[in-house]
Amino acid sequence: MLKSAFTKDLIEAGCDEAGRGCLAGPVMAAAVILPKDYKHKLLNDSKQVSLKKRIQFRRDIEKDAITWSVAKVTNEEIDQINILNASFKAMHLAVNKLSKIPQLLLIDGNRFNPYHGIPHECIVKGDGIYLSIAAASILAKTYRDEYMLELSNQFPGYSWDTNVGYPTYAHRNALKELGTTPFHRKSFQLLPTQLKLF
Repeated sequence: MLKSAFTKDLIEAGCDEAGRGCLAGPVMAAAVILPKDYKHKLLNDSKQVSLKKRIQFRRDIEKDAITWSVAKVTNEEIDQINILNASFKAMHLAVNKLSKIPQLLLIDGNRFNPYHGIPHECIVKGDGIYLSIAAASILAKTYRDEYMLELSNQFPGYSWDTNVGYPTYAHRNALKELGTTPFHRKSFQLLPTQLKLF
């Protein structure tokens, strides 16, 4: 079971993002404050659990959390400020929407831009260590996947219902055949450069 808290007394918010490596769509982030003694035997990093379990865990988190929120930064803004800054901004927006002000932010990863003087701890692979970060990873992932599923109805040729914007063969093949959509990140290398020698 993952750890329930980093400190004994501080109000902690776990933060994580989803969609950083995608070619299309927003980056989404979540912030979650769980009760201090919270326990969940199965909750883990969203990449380690099935879709069915992610949906169940999301229900558990939304029911059990003291407060939680999800925020997004669009592909247009990603192109303007770059994906790293967009990820930090999405986390800032998520923290800003919490109904309780945290005293410590637990960030999944090794870098973060400070948020309004609230102390933070960067924890590499933190979504596999702390319940609050794992909870944030579940929310960010499920809300982003749902958003990309909605977009796939508008742009059915890109297989966003299955790849949710990641650079799969089907997605890149559609880019070759159909070109870009308004939701593609123009600052990303959408198609690999030609490496074959003739």
